[in-house]
Amino acid sequence: MSLSQRGTSISVQVTDISPDGIWLLYKDEELFMPFDRFPWFRKGTIEAVLNVVEEMPGSFFWPDLDIDLVVDSIRHPEKYPLVAKDG
Repeated sequence: MSLSQRGTSISVQVTDISPDGIWLLYKDEELFMPFDRFPWFRKGTIEAVLNVVEEMPGSFFWPDLDIDLVVDSIRHPEKYPLVAKDG
């Protein structure tokens, strides 16, 4: 990832991509993003899904996919009832 190349510590990284979704490691916490709640990742390339940065504390950005998410929306998806359409 580009963050490690710049010598900055990585606070978020994709650790696994399964048929059901994506696993993130954020600090010391494992987070799961199922494709049924986060469908736009399903069609992303592995390289694009792995390319995630924490732009602000608790705010993640996938530049190759133009996706922004906050950690609270991953931890508590029931607070965020809108699910983006798979386009």
